[in-house]
Amino acid sequence: IRGSMATKEELQGIRGSMATKEELQGIRGSMATKEELQDIRDSMATKHDIVRLENKMDTNHKALFDGYKLTYEKVCSLEKKVDGIDKKVESHDVEIRVIRGAE
Repeated sequence: IRGSMATKEELQGIRGSMATKEELQGIRGSMATKEELQDIRDSMATKHDIVRLENKMDTNHKALFDGYKLTYEKVCSLEKKVDGIDKKVESHDVEIRVIRGAE
């Protein structure tokens, strides 16, 4: 008798935790189909795609660095020229003051 009581309680516990047909239909409606999963799989990047993109990024990175380097070198060159012009202007300014003072 005691064993049959435990079994009934266990069955009721199992029934309480089981989903109904209606609940299962709701779950089925929200699940992806095999075709949808295959479409997702087809649209995902492969290892080959990732390696190709990394190589492309590496090439672009090198090109950007080269461009930056050339720009930096040009700016340094222009700074030297501007410094030279600045010294000439200062020298001319002093000469103008001396000439005006002599008048």
